[in-house]
Order: sequence, then C-alpha cells, then structure tokens
Amino acid sequence: PYNGEFVNLFNPLSFEDSSKAATYIMEAFKKGTYDKVEIIYNEFVNAATQVVNVEQFLPIEKSEEVDKNQASSANDYIYEPSKTYIEEELIPTSLKTQFFKALLDSNASEHGARMTAMDKATENAGELLKDLRLTYNRTRQAAITTEILEITAGAEALAAK
Repeated sequence: PYNGEFVNLFNPLSFEDSSKAATYIMEAFKKGTYDKVEIIYNEFVNAATQVVNVEQFLPIEKSEEVDKNQASSANDYIYEPSKTYIEEELIPTSLKTQFFKALLDSNASEHGARMTAMDKATENAGELLKDLRLTYNRTRQAAITTEILEITAGAEALAAK
C-alpha cells in the first residue's frame, strides 16, 4: 500500500503510523531492497542539548558480549515462547518500538530546540525593549530640557526690554 513516502509522520506522531513505516522498512529489507538500514536522528538530552545519533536498524547485529557468551558455552536452549514467535512477533515489535523511540526523540529534540530558540528570542526582545526605552527617555529628556531653556531664554529677553 505504501510507496516509501510517509508524509506528515510527525503530525500527529502516533505509534500506528510509525509502525507502518517500520513495517515497510522491514519488508523492503527482507526483499533485499536494502542491504543495511540505519536510523539517523536527534537524540533528546535536554531542551538545550540534542545529539545526532546513528544506529543500525537492520540487520540486527549481535553484541560482542553475546558472542563471548556463546563461545564459552555450546548449549542448546529451549525457547519460551517459541523461537518462531520470537522471530515473527517479538523482534518486529521491538524494532517498531525502537523506530518509534527514534521518532519521539527527534520530535522532542525539535520542540526543545524551538523552545530554546523562542526563549532566546524573548530574552533578546526584552533587551531590545530595554534599549529602546532608554533611548526614548533620553530623547524625551533632551526635548524637555530644550523647551525649558527656550522658555527661560524667552522670559529673560522679555525681562530685559
């Protein structure tokens, strides 16, 4: 049903839409359309800090720790739930959740960056307003002083006649 375009995925951001995109990516990977899929997103640290993060989405890589543990023991395991269930249900659900987390982090990072930018803009507007008030008051005071000097000079000129 999808041709690889997911427009307005963030508006509104939902697990359902994210799952559709993740499913499309997983199916394309299974078909061999992609050899490797990486997720590049902004990881939310706090409102002022976002870190660009690159994670391999597919194929799933074994960690070095798992490889060391497997090398030390050659036991067969009984999977509960079944190995098929894990491969067909749990792994895709985990990948969908991982994909959704990346979208949530990116969304939170964007909102944090916007919030920080708006806070800085508000702060700058406050400084600008302060400077404009100072300029206005200086100009007004200069006009008042000039007017008082003119009145005083006029009064002295009349008194001298």
